Amino acid sequence: MIKTTLSRRAFGGLLTAGLIAATAGSAAKAEDSPKRLKVALVVHGTLGDKSFLDSAAAGLKRAEADLPVDVTVIEAGLDRGRWQPALADATDQGFDVVIAGTWEMTGFMAELAPEYPDTKFIIFDDAPDFSGGKFGNILAINYRVSTAAYLAGLAAAKISKTGKIGEILGVEGATILEFAVGFEQGAKAGNPDVQVTRAVAGTFTDPAKGKELALAQFDQGVDIVFPIAGGTGIGALQAARDKGKLAVGVDSDQALIFEGSDPAQAAVIFTSVEKKVGDSLYTALQQTLAGTAPYGTNLLLGLADGAVGIAKNSYYEKLVPADVRAAVDAAEAEIISGKIVVETAMK
Repeated sequence: MIKTTLSRRAFGGLLTAGLIAATAGSAAKAEDSPKRLKVALVVHGTLGDKSFLDSAAAGLKRAEADLPVDVTVIEAGLDRGRWQPALADATDQGFDVVIAGTWEMTGFMAELAPEYPDTKFIIFDDAPDFSGGKFGNILAINYRVSTAAYLAGLAAAKISKTGKIGEILGVEGATILEFAVGFEQGAKAGNPDVQVTRAVAGTFTDPAKGKELALAQFDQGVDIVFPIAGGTGIGALQAARDKGKLAVGVDSDQALIFEGSDPAQAAVIFTSVEKKVGDSLYTALQQTLAGTAPYGTNLLLGLADGAVGIAKNSYYEKLVPADVRAAVDAAEAEIISGKIVVETAMK
């Protein structure tokens, strides 16, 4: 698998320094150009998960507003048999850049990319085996989200009243386990005696299943739940709201997402582990326009790159005591410096 440290630094630096300010020059050059990029986001499912897929779409919407790009979002639906044809159809339509996410789409993209060498492809949250094929037109973006999940686990263990916290995984794939291993390591650092209960839903699209699993964990004494399960996780968050328990959001700042429509739901999400998919896609398009995007490379971006983090909003300030927040800040600095080495499922 090809990796370039220089490309990672350049890419991560844009996220850390601020997406617009850090690249004002390259964006201005891009806008002076008459060419507008035609971009397709192929969603293997539907929007509305209030986390992962919505984050990708939001980043591209912002890119369309700021950059010379035209974005088309294609929702392939929940029928898996439609995902490969949707990606193939988008590629056939002559888009300059075709974007999709997760391991469930990687194989389809790897089949298409060599047949369309003039099309650029971006896969996020997974990567093809760059050593095993001609994928010079694919940019893969992965996230060392364990580095952020560690911080949420640390806080959760310290504020749990029962010493029991729970996780609900959509599946046991590497990108989901990446959250879990960091969360569990951080929890043990916060309280060596903490008990972490893990459940696997087997789906990302069943809120009822997520609610059922969370309620079962609460019955076992869990008082904080961390759903890492897309739309399934929405049900787990609802269970925390209904039972007066606390929750950790995932992928996006879910408390702020729910704040307007369901304040009671927002009020129990004391932080979220953010995988800044939208920001990374925005930056990838900026670099594509500038001709500097490292296609043919798997980028692995973490806390030091600004690509992941935890939400430190008003709910965090209210629900997490000052001494715990200070401990989290100290751990964050030590992760970035390398003093704390966080485990990873990303090999």
